[in-house]
Amino acid sequence: MELLKMKDVSKSFSGVQVLHNINLDIQKGEVHVLLGENGAGKSTIIKILTGAYSKDTGEINWEGKNANITEPKDAINIGIATIYQELNLIPQLSIADNIFLGHERKKGGRFSLLDRAQMKEKAKELMERLGQKVNPDELVGNLGIGQQQLVEIAKALSLNAKLIIMDEPTASLSGQEVDQLLSTVENLREKGMTFVYISHRLEEIKRIGDRITVLRDGTKITTVPVKDTSVDQMIELMVGRSLDQKYPKKAFKRGKEGLKVENLKLKDSPHEINFTAYQGEILGISGLVGAGRSELMRGIFGADLIDSGKIHVFSEQKIIRKPKDAIDAGIAFITEDRKGEGLFLDQTLIFNKTITKLRRVKEKGLISYKKQKEVANKYVKDLKIRPNNINFMARNLSGGNQQKVVIAKWLFTEARVFIFDEPTRGIDVGAKVEVYNLINELVELGACVIIVSSELPEILGMCDRILVMHEGTITGDLARSEANQEVIMKAATGG
Repeated sequence: MELLKMKDVSKSFSGVQVLHNINLDIQKGEVHVLLGENGAGKSTIIKILTGAYSKDTGEINWEGKNANITEPKDAINIGIATIYQELNLIPQLSIADNIFLGHERKKGGRFSLLDRAQMKEKAKELMERLGQKVNPDELVGNLGIGQQQLVEIAKALSLNAKLIIMDEPTASLSGQEVDQLLSTVENLREKGMTFVYISHRLEEIKRIGDRITVLRDGTKITTVPVKDTSVDQMIELMVGRSLDQKYPKKAFKRGKEGLKVENLKLKDSPHEINFTAYQGEILGISGLVGAGRSELMRGIFGADLIDSGKIHVFSEQKIIRKPKDAIDAGIAFITEDRKGEGLFLDQTLIFNKTITKLRRVKEKGLISYKKQKEVANKYVKDLKIRPNNINFMARNLSGGNQQKVVIAKWLFTEARVFIFDEPTRGIDVGAKVEVYNLINELVELGACVIIVSSELPEILGMCDRILVMHEGTITGDLARSEANQEVIMKAATGG
């Protein structure tokens, strides 16, 4: 039975059409996957269904009747709930308070006291329904990301949602947390819940998806059953071409020391860390969530405090106390949190791409808009950023195109050491290959490149040497030829 239907829905931003007459139907009790490259229109569809954007043309039907969704509360009222990649929870509040935030239970009328006992009992019941025995008074900030995702689902269930939209829900989860979340989705589907699911992890889609609607450049390409569609076919439908090489690794001769870390001790850590990264190689940093990978890179970049140790950049010792010191030393840090730390979301592409070294676009002591424009247009073209409008706001770009803007920002600094922390998190297969090719180009041009990643196939596919971390220390230093998933996981668990 049909739950939701979009008919000829279109949407434009600043004269750029991002959706072209989309037709989509969602059946009750299915997991319907939206698949497409970054910029294909998936997020725009979600925001129209949730009332964050208004459609320009077309109509939306809900349970056979026209639905006028003009603001988020309209979507909530009919039974649509959304769980975004960036969780919408308040860490300082309890599980119960987060689940019922905005629709609190009360003891009597509108102006009566909150019924905290009822909310706690219901929160406990909802979490148990999701396989979690928790204290409803526990602060959400004390939970792991996987459990926080389940709190978001409980929140949706508390709103009596009939359709739950999940946008890249596993992007920040470890393997065990991913399995737990997917099992929860499967269990809820068996009980009649309907999902719209967005993910670039195609193996997940094969596990839980029923049907796939493929989008490309704002246009619907097709809707197909998951069971009849291979992963390679999904990729070809998404990008319009075959991607024979998902990890286009190139081999280069190892050169000089690029980055050398000696006896580096992070604040509040008992361990000293030593490693060297060279020109001509891609050094991978692997390990489980919480192993200290990102903290180490942030310490090297001056974003987190270090207690002691030396950092050498191309054989010169550098004193790095803050990010500006690292930038001046020739280090670029492409953070895993592109929205929170990588971009000025409410600024244009032209602003974001030149902000790291404004002195390079100055003329007679003043910032030259002409120079900024030339720089921005160059990177839009070279990195194939879409839409190719340098005055477009970063907030309105897809995840993959936001990542390209972050990379462009650091390319502009003319850095010699590039640290990529989760470089392809939340971006599609086609955009991943473009990022990998860019990394190859940086190595070829003499840069030293470090990749921090939770995705073992990415580490194994792109890195020449792999350092494995466990509880803040390096437990493995593996050449590409001796590394495999079993060896890495043994080192990652302290073996």
